Amino acid sequence: MPGARPGQGGFQLSGPVACARTTDSGMGPTTAGRRRSARWKDSRRLPARERLMFPGAVDAPVAGILDLPDGPPRGTVLYAHCFTCSKDTIASARICRELVDAGFAAARIDFTGLGESGGAFRDTSFNTNIEDLVLAAEHLAGLGSAPDLLVGHSLGGAAVLASAAHIPGVRGVATVAAPCTVTALHRHFTAQRARIERDGEADVPLAGRPLTITREFVHDLDRHDIAGSVARLGVPVLFVHAPGDREVPLADAERLYAAAREPRELVTLDDTANHLLTRPGSAARAGRIIAQWAARVV
Repeated sequence: MPGARPGQGGFQLSGPVACARTTDSGMGPTTAGRRRSARWKDSRRLPARERLMFPGAVDAPVAGILDLPDGPPRGTVLYAHCFTCSKDTIASARICRELVDAGFAAARIDFTGLGESGGAFRDTSFNTNIEDLVLAAEHLAGLGSAPDLLVGHSLGGAAVLASAAHIPGVRGVATVAAPCTVTALHRHFTAQRARIERDGEADVPLAGRPLTITREFVHDLDRHDIAGSVARLGVPVLFVHAPGDREVPLADAERLYAAAREPRELVTLDDTANHLLTRPGSAARAGRIIAQWAARVV
């Protein structure tokens, strides 16, 4: 991969961690970054698309889309969006577009309580995100498109790492800006933490809108060991991260890399890329990195 220093089964680290760098220009995101739907602004033909709908973790309908390449897919990717985001963010759409252009079918869903999916956000947790992914994989398998690869952005990256062991046939997992521990989300609820513990819930402003965070949501975060999940994975893993990420620092990717077995890879984007990949070219570049890796894995 351009700008990367290859090593056995991935990029060889020297010292504590040495990151492989690319040359792209460009858990508390802004409203514009999260809610703005991506529209293709190039001359490429839109991919063929199928709408998905299936019962999710709380039995509410989970909505998704399956984008298809020209010709038979070389494999299927299941994509997980970031915390309180949706399948239609710039990062979600453009990463999946690059995968489709590389010949993969790409499925992306809205987690329960978000986007076009049913249910209430207050009834969800990190664990229900994992369950939604497992159920999405089962639904895709029923359509003859069982996922070969899992890809996730930010908290969605942590979710695919945690869910991989529960999805048969997964051959690789890739993350973008994934945290090494989901307890990092606690900082978004610091001002409301006492009320959440006392009353069982509180409205928290997230992505420009109030969302109800429950005591169970907060406590559920403490039950998950993402680094432990990574250490148990028996498939190739790829971590993509921006050195200038102010929400989830590069050190998180380094710790995940250190926990992973071979074959493993860590690739950094340009210093200007942000956490939500909203800078011009950043999301597409991340998608191309993942697509190149996926072509080697599948």
